[in-house]
Amino acid sequence: MATSPARDASSPARDDLVASAVRTLNIEAEAVQALSLALRDGLRAPFIAAADMIRAASGRVIVTGMGKSGHIARKIAATLASTGTPAFYVHAGDAGHGDLGMIIPGSDVVLALSWSGETSELKSLIDYSRRHRVGLIAMTAQANSTLGKAADIALVLPDAREACPHNLAPTTSSLMQLALGDALAIALLEGRGFTASDFGLLHPAGRLGAMLKFVRDIMHAGEAMPLAKAGTLMSTAVVEMSSKGFGCIGITDPHGMLIGIITDGDLRRHMRPDLLEATVDDVMTASPKVVRSDQLATEALEILNSRKITALFVAEGRKPIGILHMHDLLRAGIA
Repeated sequence: MATSPARDASSPARDDLVASAVRTLNIEAEAVQALSLALRDGLRAPFIAAADMIRAASGRVIVTGMGKSGHIARKIAATLASTGTPAFYVHAGDAGHGDLGMIIPGSDVVLALSWSGETSELKSLIDYSRRHRVGLIAMTAQANSTLGKAADIALVLPDAREACPHNLAPTTSSLMQLALGDALAIALLEGRGFTASDFGLLHPAGRLGAMLKFVRDIMHAGEAMPLAKAGTLMSTAVVEMSSKGFGCIGITDPHGMLIGIITDGDLRRHMRPDLLEATVDDVMTASPKVVRSDQLATEALEILNSRKITALFVAEGRKPIGILHMHDLLRAGIA
């Protein structure tokens, strides 16, 4: 008979699996903590120098490595590029077979990853960088290695044991390389004042693209806005409100400034036999919350959720230029 999932999950063997996982995470957490401490000490000056070299470069950051370091290098290149630092990955093994031509002398900077610093496939790339005035930043655990000694700047990672019980499979070492790459990318991002708007330009697709849309990208403008002037009879306002389908109507003063709003909830709260004979001034909620067109749509979503409302007018000053409904955020994949 097959063991039930509940009984199987509580067996001693399964406890051993969880214990192993926790042990791995603890080992890796300690390594990242050691890296953080190193950045406040011996790694501080080379980290600053590396960031300065990349900032001063007129070209791209060429990130390279072999094996697991190569996989991490590819991710670091992607993170740099997506956060405003032009970068791409070059396979260390392919560099000596023509891909060195991707590197622009006197312009680009090479960031080479090798835990041992003795990766043979990096030799052609190291030699090329030395001959053609290409800045070379090493990320290695061995300062006196071939890579460490050849580099202009060596980011020397603190010694750490792999999470693998045999101290062989790259685990902790890969995580430390990735963490330091992330730290460098974010330091560069913050140093150049890279904004959410800049991020949005580089991430127009998918969930990130949706989250970085502006209110102006999804609002309804012009004749689509449900508006009525102060003094308008409720009978007229309700027709306008119903025809536009946003569940509300904005009330404007003689200068076209938004002074109030009437929602479906206001109609229910003011329900009485002579409601349609009243004016909008008697029913509206004064000084409604508005958003700007240049705000992120996620900010508008936060306002809608916090105030438990479904629509917001978009205004310049107090002049309405559009309206945004929760359904628009849902359709855009933001809510």
